[in-house]
Amino acid sequence: MSIYEDYQTTSQNYDSTRVPVGMEIVLGCLGTIGKPLAELTVLDAGCGTGNYSQALVGSVGRIEAVDLNAGMLAQAAKKLDAEVQAGRIAFQEASIDSLPFDDQSFDAIVINQVIHHLEDEGQQGFPRHELVFKEFQRVLKPGGMLLIISCSREQLLKGYWYADLSPDAVKRLSVKFMEMDALKGLLAKCGLDFIDRMVSLDTVLQGPSYFEPERLLEAENRAGDSTFALLNDKQLEQFVADVKGMIDEGTFSGYFKEMDLSRPSFGQSMFVCASRK
Repeated sequence: MSIYEDYQTTSQNYDSTRVPVGMEIVLGCLGTIGKPLAELTVLDAGCGTGNYSQALVGSVGRIEAVDLNAGMLAQAAKKLDAEVQAGRIAFQEASIDSLPFDDQSFDAIVINQVIHHLEDEGQQGFPRHELVFKEFQRVLKPGGMLLIISCSREQLLKGYWYADLSPDAVKRLSVKFMEMDALKGLLAKCGLDFIDRMVSLDTVLQGPSYFEPERLLEAENRAGDSTFALLNDKQLEQFVADVKGMIDEGTFSGYFKEMDLSRPSFGQSMFVCASRK
Protein backbone atom coordinates (compact mmCIF):
# COMPACT_ATOMS: atom_id res chain seq x y z
CA MET A 1 0.00 0.00 0.00
CA SER A 2 2.97 2.32 0.42
CA ILE A 3 3.31 4.80 -2.42
CA TYR A 4 6.99 5.53 -1.72
CA GLU A 5 8.53 2.37 -0.21
CA ASP A 6 9.64 -0.69 -2.21
CA TYR A 7 8.77 -3.26 0.41
CA GLN A 8 9.26 -6.17 -1.97
CA THR A 9 12.99 -5.44 -1.80
CA THR A 10 12.98 -4.10 1.75
CA SER A 11 11.43 -7.31 3.06
CA GLN A 12 14.75 -9.11 2.69
CA ASN A 13 16.47 -6.93 5.31
CA TYR A 14 13.58 -5.37 7.23
CA ASP A 15 14.06 -7.41 10.40
CA SER A 16 17.61 -6.17 10.79
CA THR A 17 16.35 -2.59 11.08
CA ARG A 18 13.07 -2.88 13.02
CA VAL A 19 12.02 -4.44 16.32
CA PRO A 20 8.58 -4.62 18.02
CA VAL A 21 8.75 -1.85 20.60
CA GLY A 22 6.37 -1.11 23.46
CA MET A 23 4.99 -4.62 23.92
CA GLU A 24 4.16 -3.82 27.53
CA ILE A 25 1.89 -1.04 26.25
CA VAL A 26 0.34 -3.29 23.61
CA LEU A 27 -0.44 -6.08 26.08
CA GLY A 28 -1.64 -3.57 28.65
CA CYS A 29 -4.14 -2.09 26.18
CA LEU A 30 -5.36 -5.51 25.06
CA GLY A 31 -5.75 -6.49 28.70
CA THR A 32 -8.46 -3.86 29.17
CA ILE A 33 -10.84 -5.39 26.62
CA GLY A 34 -12.67 -7.42 29.25
CA LYS A 35 -11.75 -11.00 28.36
CA PRO A 36 -8.58 -13.05 28.88
CA LEU A 37 -5.75 -12.35 26.45
CA ALA A 38 -5.67 -16.05 25.58
CA GLU A 39 -9.22 -15.78 24.20
CA LEU A 40 -8.67 -12.75 21.98
CA THR A 41 -8.86 -12.87 18.20
CA VAL A 42 -6.53 -10.17 16.87
CA LEU A 43 -6.00 -8.65 13.44
CA ASP A 44 -2.46 -7.55 12.62
CA ALA A 45 -3.25 -5.00 9.91
CA GLY A 46 -0.33 -4.33 7.59
CA CYS A 47 1.72 -6.98 9.38
CA GLY A 48 4.90 -6.55 7.37
CA THR A 49 7.38 -9.26 8.25
CA GLY A 50 5.32 -10.21 11.29
CA ASN A 51 7.35 -8.65 14.09
CA TYR A 52 4.34 -7.77 16.20
CA SER A 53 2.54 -10.99 15.30
CA GLN A 54 5.57 -12.92 16.49
CA ALA A 55 5.64 -10.96 19.75
CA LEU A 56 1.88 -11.41 20.31
CA VAL A 57 1.15 -14.93 19.13
CA GLY A 58 2.11 -16.59 22.39
CA SER A 59 -0.20 -14.37 24.44
CA VAL A 60 -3.46 -14.17 22.46
CA GLY A 61 -5.87 -16.78 21.16
CA ARG A 62 -5.47 -16.33 17.42
CA ILE A 63 -4.07 -13.81 14.95
CA GLU A 64 -5.16 -13.00 11.42
CA ALA A 65 -2.38 -11.07 9.68
CA VAL A 66 -2.75 -9.18 6.41
CA ASP A 67 -0.40 -7.21 4.21
CA LEU A 68 -0.49 -6.05 0.61
CA ASN A 69 3.12 -6.94 -0.11
CA ALA A 70 3.86 -10.56 -0.99
CA GLY A 71 7.53 -10.26 -0.04
CA MET A 72 6.76 -9.08 3.48
CA LEU A 73 4.13 -11.81 3.92
CA ALA A 74 6.56 -14.48 2.76
CA GLN A 75 9.09 -13.44 5.37
CA ALA A 76 6.43 -13.36 8.09
CA ALA A 77 5.00 -16.77 7.20
CA LYS A 78 8.47 -18.30 7.07
CA LYS A 79 9.49 -17.26 10.57
CA LEU A 80 6.07 -18.11 12.03
CA ASP A 81 5.67 -21.40 10.20
CA ALA A 82 5.22 -23.43 13.40
CA GLU A 83 2.45 -21.13 14.59
CA VAL A 84 0.77 -21.28 11.18
CA GLN A 85 0.84 -25.08 11.28
CA ALA A 86 -0.60 -25.01 14.80
CA GLY A 87 -3.49 -22.77 13.69
CA ARG A 88 -2.43 -19.89 15.93
CA ILE A 89 -1.99 -17.45 13.03
CA ALA A 90 -2.92 -17.11 9.36
CA PHE A 91 -1.54 -14.75 6.72
CA GLN A 92 -3.43 -13.23 3.79
CA GLU A 93 -2.52 -10.79 1.06
CA ALA A 94 -5.12 -8.04 1.41
CA SER A 95 -5.57 -4.29 1.59
CA ILE A 96 -6.49 -2.80 4.96
CA ASP A 97 -9.24 -0.70 3.36
CA SER A 98 -11.00 -3.81 2.02
CA LEU A 99 -10.55 -6.60 4.53
CA PRO A 100 -11.60 -10.19 3.69
CA PHE A 101 -13.38 -10.73 7.01
CA ASP A 102 -16.96 -10.73 8.22
CA ASP A 103 -18.44 -7.94 10.33
CA GLN A 104 -17.52 -8.06 14.02
CA SER A 105 -14.79 -10.68 13.58
CA PHE A 106 -12.11 -9.31 15.93
CA ASP A 107 -11.62 -8.42 19.56
CA ALA A 108 -8.69 -6.17 18.64
CA ILE A 109 -6.76 -4.70 15.73
CA VAL A 110 -3.10 -3.74 15.91
CA ILE A 111 -1.66 -1.57 13.14
CA ASN A 112 2.02 -0.73 13.41
CA GLN A 113 3.69 2.14 11.51
CA VAL A 114 1.37 1.76 8.53
CA ILE A 115 -1.10 4.62 8.30
CA HIS A 116 1.48 7.18 7.10
CA HIS A 117 1.88 5.02 3.99
CA LEU A 118 -1.72 5.67 2.91
CA GLU A 119 -2.20 7.90 -0.13
CA ASP A 120 -3.16 10.92 1.94
CA GLU A 121 -1.72 14.33 2.69
CA GLY A 122 -2.90 16.63 5.45
CA GLN A 123 -4.42 19.17 3.11
CA GLN A 124 -6.58 16.48 1.50
CA GLY A 125 -8.42 15.66 4.72
CA PHE A 126 -7.04 12.10 5.00
CA PRO A 127 -9.83 10.34 3.04
CA ARG A 128 -7.95 7.02 2.85
CA HIS A 129 -7.51 7.05 6.63
CA GLU A 130 -11.27 7.42 6.90
CA LEU A 131 -11.88 4.42 4.63
CA VAL A 132 -9.46 2.32 6.66
CA PHE A 133 -10.88 3.35 10.04
CA LYS A 134 -14.42 2.61 8.87
CA GLU A 135 -13.27 -0.81 7.73
CA PHE A 136 -11.66 -1.40 11.12
CA GLN A 137 -14.89 -0.38 12.83
CA ARG A 138 -16.77 -2.85 10.66
CA VAL A 139 -14.66 -5.88 11.55
CA LEU A 140 -14.30 -5.05 15.25
CA LYS A 141 -16.71 -6.54 17.75
CA PRO A 142 -18.65 -4.07 19.95
CA GLY A 143 -16.22 -2.95 22.61
CA GLY A 144 -13.30 -4.21 20.52
CA MET A 145 -10.05 -2.25 20.55
CA LEU A 146 -8.04 -0.55 17.84
CA LEU A 147 -4.38 0.05 18.71
CA ILE A 148 -2.56 2.38 16.33
CA ILE A 149 1.23 2.44 16.66
CA SER A 150 2.48 5.51 14.85
CA CYS A 151 4.59 8.62 15.28
CA SER A 152 3.86 12.24 16.04
CA ARG A 153 5.25 15.09 13.97
CA GLU A 154 7.17 16.22 17.05
CA GLN A 155 8.76 12.78 17.40
CA LEU A 156 9.87 12.88 13.78
CA LEU A 157 11.80 16.07 14.48
CA LYS A 158 13.11 15.28 17.97
CA GLY A 159 13.26 11.49 18.19
CA TYR A 160 15.84 10.70 15.49
CA TRP A 161 19.45 11.84 15.46
CA TYR A 162 19.50 12.06 11.65
CA ALA A 163 16.45 14.33 11.25
CA ASP A 164 18.65 17.41 10.86
CA LEU A 165 20.60 15.69 8.06
CA SER A 166 17.44 14.96 6.06
CA PRO A 167 15.18 18.01 6.55
CA ASP A 168 13.38 17.76 3.20
CA ALA A 169 12.37 14.16 3.84
CA VAL A 170 11.25 14.91 7.39
CA LYS A 171 9.13 17.79 6.07
CA ARG A 172 7.53 15.57 3.42
CA LEU A 173 7.00 12.77 5.90
CA SER A 174 5.52 14.93 8.65
CA VAL A 175 2.42 15.83 6.63
CA LYS A 176 1.63 12.13 6.31
CA PHE A 177 1.06 11.90 10.08
CA MET A 178 -2.17 13.28 11.52
CA GLU A 179 -2.15 15.78 14.36
CA MET A 180 -3.66 14.27 17.51
CA ASP A 181 -6.84 16.37 17.53
CA ALA A 182 -7.52 15.49 13.88
CA LEU A 183 -6.92 11.81 14.59
CA LYS A 184 -9.34 11.85 17.51
CA GLY A 185 -11.96 13.58 15.39
CA LEU A 186 -11.61 11.11 12.54
CA LEU A 187 -11.80 8.13 14.88
CA ALA A 188 -15.04 9.50 16.33
CA LYS A 189 -16.45 10.09 12.85
CA CYS A 190 -15.77 6.43 12.07
CA GLY A 191 -17.50 5.10 15.18
CA LEU A 192 -14.40 4.64 17.31
CA ASP A 193 -14.01 6.15 20.77
CA PHE A 194 -10.56 7.48 21.66
CA ILE A 195 -9.30 5.98 24.91
CA ASP A 196 -5.70 7.02 25.44
CA ARG A 197 -2.39 8.02 23.86
CA MET A 198 0.83 6.63 25.30
CA VAL A 199 4.49 7.06 24.38
CA SER A 200 7.34 4.59 24.76
CA LEU A 201 10.26 6.78 25.80
CA ASP A 202 12.97 4.18 26.34
CA THR A 203 12.76 2.22 23.08
CA VAL A 204 13.95 2.81 19.51
CA LEU A 205 12.30 1.34 16.43
CA GLN A 206 15.57 0.15 14.92
CA GLY A 207 16.85 -1.57 18.05
CA PRO A 208 20.65 -1.58 18.52
CA SER A 209 21.24 -0.57 14.89
CA TYR A 210 20.04 2.95 15.72
CA PHE A 211 23.27 3.43 17.67
CA GLU A 212 25.44 2.13 14.80
CA PRO A 213 25.47 5.04 12.32
CA GLU A 214 27.86 3.31 9.94
CA ARG A 215 25.02 0.93 9.07
CA LEU A 216 23.13 3.80 7.45
CA LEU A 217 25.91 4.06 4.90
CA GLU A 218 24.48 0.85 3.41
CA ALA A 219 21.31 1.09 1.31
CA GLU A 220 19.78 -2.12 2.69
CA ASN A 221 19.93 -0.75 6.22
CA ARG A 222 18.30 2.54 5.21
CA ALA A 223 15.49 0.75 3.38
CA GLY A 224 13.37 0.10 6.46
CA ASP A 225 13.06 3.80 7.30
CA SER A 226 10.53 5.94 5.44
CA THR A 227 12.74 9.00 5.86
CA PHE A 228 15.28 7.71 3.38
CA ALA A 229 12.65 6.52 0.91
CA LEU A 230 11.64 10.16 0.54
CA LEU A 231 15.13 11.43 -0.31
CA ASN A 232 16.14 11.75 -3.95
CA ASP A 233 19.43 10.32 -5.20
CA LYS A 234 21.32 13.56 -4.71
CA GLN A 235 20.01 13.98 -1.17
CA LEU A 236 20.90 10.38 -0.30
CA GLU A 237 24.42 10.89 -1.61
CA GLN A 238 24.75 14.01 0.54
CA PHE A 239 23.43 12.22 3.63
CA VAL A 240 25.92 9.38 3.19
CA ALA A 241 28.75 11.85 2.57
CA ASP A 242 27.86 13.85 5.71
CA VAL A 243 27.75 10.79 7.97
CA LYS A 244 30.87 9.21 6.47
CA GLY A 245 32.71 12.50 6.72
CA MET A 246 31.96 12.84 10.44
CA ILE A 247 32.92 9.22 11.09
CA ASP A 248 36.22 9.63 9.23
CA GLU A 249 36.96 12.89 11.06
CA GLY A 250 36.13 11.39 14.45
CA THR A 251 33.42 13.98 15.12
CA PHE A 252 30.37 11.77 14.76
CA SER A 253 30.17 10.65 18.40
CA GLY A 254 29.78 14.23 19.58
CA TYR A 255 27.25 14.98 16.84
CA PHE A 256 25.19 11.91 17.72
CA LYS A 257 25.11 12.76 21.43
CA GLU A 258 24.00 16.31 20.71
CA MET A 259 21.31 15.38 18.18
CA ASP A 260 19.99 12.49 20.28
CA LEU A 261 19.53 14.53 23.45
CA SER A 262 15.80 15.10 22.90
CA ARG A 263 14.84 11.50 22.01
CA PRO A 264 14.58 10.22 25.61
CA SER A 265 12.08 13.01 26.33
CA PHE A 266 9.91 12.60 23.24
CA GLY A 267 10.37 8.98 22.14
CA GLN A 268 10.01 7.67 18.62
CA SER A 269 6.56 6.09 18.64
CA MET A 270 3.12 6.66 20.10
CA PHE A 271 0.36 4.20 20.88
CA VAL A 272 -3.23 5.32 20.38
CA CYS A 273 -6.03 3.16 21.79
CA ALA A 274 -9.64 3.44 20.63
CA SER A 275 -12.67 1.20 21.03
CA ARG A 276 -15.62 0.36 18.80
CA LYS A 277 -18.81 2.03 19.95
